Amino acid sequence: MTYKIHEEGEFRYVESGEGPILVLLHGLFGALSNFKPLIMHFEKTHKVVIPLLPLYTLPLDKTSVPGFVKYVHEFLEYKGYNNDLVLLGNSLGGHIALMYTLDYAAKVKALVLTGSSGLFEDSMGDTFPKRGDYNFVKEKTQYTFYDPNVATKELVDEVFELVNNRDKALRIIYTARSAMRNNLADKIDTINIPTKLIWGKQDLITPPFVAEEFNKLMPNASLSWIDKCGHAAMMEHPEEFNTLLEQFLNEIKKAA
Repeated sequence: MTYKIHEEGEFRYVESGEGPILVLLHGLFGALSNFKPLIMHFEKTHKVVIPLLPLYTLPLDKTSVPGFVKYVHEFLEYKGYNNDLVLLGNSLGGHIALMYTLDYAAKVKALVLTGSSGLFEDSMGDTFPKRGDYNFVKEKTQYTFYDPNVATKELVDEVFELVNNRDKALRIIYTARSAMRNNLADKIDTINIPTKLIWGKQDLITPPFVAEEFNKLMPNASLSWIDKCGHAAMMEHPEEFNTLLEQFLNEIKKAA
């Protein structure tokens, strides 16, 4: 199924379904395709909203985690979605969800984090992809997943194009450095809302100890593991991911 990308002013987004609002925040190399099984499942019970983050279009001095938080806030205000939000973030998207919640706690009902940065992230292994070296980019894209076959040629081609575009590559570096500067270890113990951590047991980018640290620091967090799974659980094991997410959403609904 293809989802229409709405364009209104500076905002580009996907929206599907009706009901409680579930906001999906993608990562640095994320794409709409990462969330398609999730959208198809939850659009039956929720209004699923995906703001497409301006990773490569903000002014360079605004290309940062706080800059993306500001963008998400302005988008949600523009749409009038400003209370009882459930934010779900993968990788950089999780970091944005956490910082948004710290800034606008009254608006957020619950958090779901999967492979989230904010404490530690090894975004491309020990090196940044070499420009022009397709096999190297392919290897580093496969590093994201437990099953390297999830890194399709289409996905590898997308990453290859990004790292070979000088302007986009520079923005990736700016964003990665901003994520490192905005470490949240001394802040997230103030987030008291229900938080679900869904983590791949074989995540190499935000390894299992990161999930355990989030679980320890956040007073109302619970952690579920998905085995044989890397950094993007909603892509590698969509059915198991959706089951865990549905259980969590039902729990917070009952508790309301």
